[in-house]
Amino acid sequence: MHICYIIAMQAEAQPFIERFGVTLREDFFSPLPCQLYEKHNDEDDSRLSIVTLGRSHDRDLLGCEAATLATHAAIERLKPDLVINSGTCGGWERKGAEIGKVYVADGVIFHDRRVPGDDNWGTQGVGNYPVWEHSEDVASQLSLDMGRVTTGSSLDLQPCDEVIIEREGGELKDMEGAAVAFVCSLMGVPVMLVKSVTDLCDDGADTLETFLQNLKKASEKLSEANERLVKLLFSRYSS
Repeated sequence: MHICYIIAMQAEAQPFIERFGVTLREDFFSPLPCQLYEKHNDEDDSRLSIVTLGRSHDRDLLGCEAATLATHAAIERLKPDLVINSGTCGGWERKGAEIGKVYVADGVIFHDRRVPGDDNWGTQGVGNYPVWEHSEDVASQLSLDMGRVTTGSSLDLQPCDEVIIEREGGELKDMEGAAVAFVCSLMGVPVMLVKSVTDLCDDGADTLETFLQNLKKASEKLSEANERLVKLLFSRYSS
């Protein structure tokens, strides 16, 4: 089984990279900015790839465009059996979110694509992409909660975004998940989403400040969950 992670920020990926001892393959995607770390087990032919979005202007690339580009490049070049988008997210305390809590997505949509016109354009804008059919089973085995992920291109949250999030039952807010799932849906590759909460959208705190304050903790919790997830996938779902 070949598992390919798509992770936006180096800080989110680094604890996971260190746990699995994957090796950086310099300039694999050149001239694209995304970076590849890999490990191949010859004994059982299992393969783990971790793709980060790369950097621009001395900062990690974020958001839907970079995630779309990296996901397409990863699927084209690596041909994985399963793509996992892993990263941090915002949540709502009133919906049970806690800092560092890790979720598996039971669905993923866009929350900031407001397309006027008929219902078909509206449906296309929201997306509502399928997640891997075994996501619920995996979440149960790992004792992780499930939640609906909604994706937008900005870190902040606007009232018009909240309307869509509430209407669609969103519980977790990120900047990449639906973009990754969109590409996977087009290319016929199953996708899972694993998210860890860095900030609470309903606690009145500054989003960026809280995100940076909790990034290390959330990334460590995410790495712990991903280690258990990878071991489970290779042991139970490899063909």
